[in-house]
Amino acid sequence: MKLPALILLAAGGLFAAEPPLTRLVDPFVGADADGNTVPGAAVPWGFVELSPDTTNADTSGYASRGLVIGFSQTHVSGTGGDSEYGNFRVTPTAGPLRVGNLRFAKSDERASPGYYAVMLAGDGGRIRCELTATRLTGMERFTFPAGADGNVILDILARSKIHQRATHAEVNILDDRRISGMATFVGGWNPGAYALYFWAEFNRPMKSSGTWTADLGSTLTIPGRGHAVADQTHNYANQGGAFAVFDTAANRVVVMRLGVSFLSVEKARQNAEQEARGWNFASVRHRAAYEWEQALSKIQAEGGSESQRHIFYTALYRAQYMPHDLTGENVWWQSAEPHYEDFYTLWDTFRTVHPLLTLIQPERQRDMVRSLVDTYRHTGWIPDARIAGHNGLTQGGSNGDVLIADAMVKGLEGIDYETAYQALVKDAEVESERPLNEGRQLVDYKRLGYMSLTLNRSASRTLEYAYDDFAISEVARALGKTADADKYLKRSANWANLWDPQTRCIRPRYVDGTWLENYHCDHEYGDSTTEWWDVPFYEGRPVQYSTYVPHDVEGLIQRLGGDEAFVKWLDAFFDRKLYTQGNEPDILAPWMYIHAGRPDRTADRVRAILASEYHEGREGLPGNDDAGTISAWYIWGAMGLYPNAGQPYYYIGSPVFTRATIDLGGGRKFVIEAPGTSDTDRYVQSAELNGKKLDRAWLKHSEIAAGGRLVLHMGPSPSQWGREERPPSVTAR
Repeated sequence: MKLPALILLAAGGLFAAEPPLTRLVDPFVGADADGNTVPGAAVPWGFVELSPDTTNADTSGYASRGLVIGFSQTHVSGTGGDSEYGNFRVTPTAGPLRVGNLRFAKSDERASPGYYAVMLAGDGGRIRCELTATRLTGMERFTFPAGADGNVILDILARSKIHQRATHAEVNILDDRRISGMATFVGGWNPGAYALYFWAEFNRPMKSSGTWTADLGSTLTIPGRGHAVADQTHNYANQGGAFAVFDTAANRVVVMRLGVSFLSVEKARQNAEQEARGWNFASVRHRAAYEWEQALSKIQAEGGSESQRHIFYTALYRAQYMPHDLTGENVWWQSAEPHYEDFYTLWDTFRTVHPLLTLIQPERQRDMVRSLVDTYRHTGWIPDARIAGHNGLTQGGSNGDVLIADAMVKGLEGIDYETAYQALVKDAEVESERPLNEGRQLVDYKRLGYMSLTLNRSASRTLEYAYDDFAISEVARALGKTADADKYLKRSANWANLWDPQTRCIRPRYVDGTWLENYHCDHEYGDSTTEWWDVPFYEGRPVQYSTYVPHDVEGLIQRLGGDEAFVKWLDAFFDRKLYTQGNEPDILAPWMYIHAGRPDRTADRVRAILASEYHEGREGLPGNDDAGTISAWYIWGAMGLYPNAGQPYYYIGSPVFTRATIDLGGGRKFVIEAPGTSDTDRYVQSAELNGKKLDRAWLKHSEIAAGGRLVLHMGPSPSQWGREERPPSVTAR
């Protein structure tokens, strides 16, 4: 790849023209305080996320307060639950060879998109460690201290958390530069096993090498070749792998490239040699930076504070991190379709991440949808989550339905919608044998119009199934299947079967129709990861889920007694601190005021959330980033737009930037201008779309997708703008 002068100049520490957008990104944001983001090196949607593993870590493998154990090639970013991956950990040491209980204090830690560096302090002296990556290959550069041998320890049994374990592993020392092998793992977030292969190569010969196993405490030094097979069926706590020793008297630097593959060692070798050709660490690093610069340049934000720009572009970085592009690595079935893994999970990302990609990365989003449809062809279901070749877990509804609808109603081309529709109908009509991992439970839902308390997560799943049915109706209507469209639209009203006018919120019911007794809308019916699966509402309170009627906000407004009563109900929800930005069920709620003709209240709430919940620094996120979902919410809010996922319109909010330019591709751009916007001047007074007066506080997708210019005139007080024409809703006004 020929890199532009902008990036080539970066090798010398200078950049032409303005500083690149990558300089506004801080990969450490969200690394702590349960944000669980990965601070290491990766490219957009790359499978290799080469990052430090530390003690005291959660799902990302990293905690700032921890000691560094080593650097694993694979991770998941911003997730909760049991983790996945953490494979093929590499740890450098200096001096006498030691393989067990490796823990190092760190200093001089820094990161930028595609690059991570740290200084490790060990008994043999300080080691400078630098990481960069391609889609399927990690490259590591170690600068060892003078006067001591440099050791590189490869743990092929490493895994992200104790719940994941290796069951089999092989390592081969091929010659004085190359090591290959594989390992099979079970556990973690997915229900099945996966095998991963690697090919590791050094830029210069080893002084010596060998294999090791921690349970025996052995460090067998072999001057040439070596081979080891470990069967971990009975000893899951074991560690083991290979090591390489280098003479650093004349040259203190060792460079290692390690390719991974789900297919074979040979494919891992090809990945390493093709993606990280040569041994120029700086070239690989700057190619990764260039890929990130291209991804970040999809939105040009002007104005706002320096802090807001840093938060914004860090969020845009996170929103283009997962799922992982494993096209060409599909070991699970034969297909020419694009292939993505680690949708972790659609229950989160369908709300903000995928609608964002539909605008700024339409080809990428198209390929993700095609991959999901292909997964249906070969597994029988569109997954709600998919990790390392297995479907699961399903936290709520069949939310892949919403992704298909979002693509269809927004005109995303190149997708087999007829096959996709077959998958959606199966979700709606076929009782899943494994509802925890795919599909739905339907007997109660189809017979009663709601899920009864005999089933877990009954109330929250009723709400999600209802919206999934609406999504199916949208796809059916677009395909000309009018009878189906009417059927599923009618079924989408099932949410109201759990609406209790007495408590003024969603309330679970028994099979006989009676309400759950001793009930309070504010009560949290689960307070641990285990309990959330067994209570009526998954990861949320009843009042939070009561806001989840994306297709029928007007129906909710009418049940609450009209616009004014609805605004008071929402105000009480926020004022009593029941809204939770770090969790997904209610993140549409701040925008729902627009349905009641009060865009000024949306401006108040969204501005407050942006200012109080998002910050620079390692604790800068309000909770798990959930594969970019929470970061993407900031992007939308700061631009002054927000999607109602699965429907072809966007709310207009209160931009923090005076100008945001969205690159739609094909030479089309959509510009949002809000001259004079500020913390005080946050209310829209009037608006024009492409020079014509716009009185509504929402835009059609077609109005954005065609390209154009939205101008918002801001002021310090609420106005009458946006109070009349309301966004679409199943229940008509």
